Amino acid sequence: QVQLMESGGGSVQAGGSLRLSCVVSEYTYATHCMGWFRQPPGKEREGVAGIYINSGSTYYPDSSVKGRFTISRAKNTVYLQMNSLKQQDTAMYYCAASYYECTANEADFSYWGQGTQVTVSA
Repeated sequence: QVQLMESGGGSVQAGGSLRLSCVVSEYTYATHCMGWFRQPPGKEREGVAGIYINSGSTYYPDSSVKGRFTISRAKNTVYLQMNSLKQQDTAMYYCAASYYECTANEADFSYWGQGTQVTVSA
């Protein structure tokens, strides 16, 4: 069973940067796509970025983060570099693993981390 552990969240002022990390216990067919999702307060969870572990190809379903967020992977860790943060980026951020193609649908992801909180203040 794949285990995921996020870290790197925190509080930052608008315009600042954070890098989230997701340590993956092992890369298997269950980690074909690794994704980052977020859940803002009072809202549903939404897909932010995805990466194909074998090819490194990336996927950004959320247009609001394009040009500001970058997903990458190295060894057993998947990263989400977040720059030019805005207050609307405040959310709990989750790392997830999917057997399938990268999508923004959380139902396609089988394994989830516990989440790491990101708070952006004015």
